[in-house]
Amino acid sequence: MRWVIRIIGHILIVAVLTIVTQIGGIAWLLALLIRRRLLAFLVIYTALSIGAAFIAPQFGRQPLRCFGDAALTSASPIYCALNRHYVTPEMADVANDLAGHMAARFPGAQTLTLDGSFPFFDGFPLAPHLSHDDGEKLDLAFYYADNRPPSTIGYFAFEDGATNCRPVWPTLRWDMGWLKPLWREATFDAERTKAALEWLAADPRVSKILLEPHLKISLGLTSPKIRFQGCLAARHDDHIHFQL
Repeated sequence: MRWVIRIIGHILIVAVLTIVTQIGGIAWLLALLIRRRLLAFLVIYTALSIGAAFIAPQFGRQPLRCFGDAALTSASPIYCALNRHYVTPEMADVANDLAGHMAARFPGAQTLTLDGSFPFFDGFPLAPHLSHDDGEKLDLAFYYADNRPPSTIGYFAFEDGATNCRPVWPTLRWDMGWLKPLWREATFDAERTKAALEWLAADPRVSKILLEPHLKISLGLTSPKIRFQGCLAARHDDHIHFQL
């Protein structure tokens, strides 16, 4: 009976690691062949993640920048550690062009990326998103006065406003109120955020932008590309979602 429980446990670990990182499940299976399992997993996972950056172009993906003070960089290293920072070359061009525009218009401004896609295979879901499965979707953090969002991961620090959505279940519209005490104080930069949204809306490569209606109204945005994602999807008053 004990060995059955262990097998089920390993199956669950592989499933969770695959859902969260795409390649973590493979790393765990390989680590099972080695005595010092946890250390082996970390080494194998790191090696596979580095290798993914070189193999991803064969699947039409490329990694976005993870660190540094460049105009475009990840809001947190966690997205790179989990292999969630991959996009198509065209999406990378749009993101870099936006970042260049924002840095030129607002000297010192950084554009911070959140979830993109996994490195391999179209149609592989990037939980908990309902899309982000083809490298043509990317989330960006809102802009703040000191270039750092309140949340350490860029998500769940909501700019609250009026909504017509009623509590229903099941839903991905999480308020995550219990996290609020963990977030730092930060001043939302409405001017920069509006400028970025207007630039994206004007770019012919961009087909859709998701944003909460109250922000579209308060920022004075009118483009039909800027849409409400619906009451069952995750809130979009903590980040910008756009897609090709």
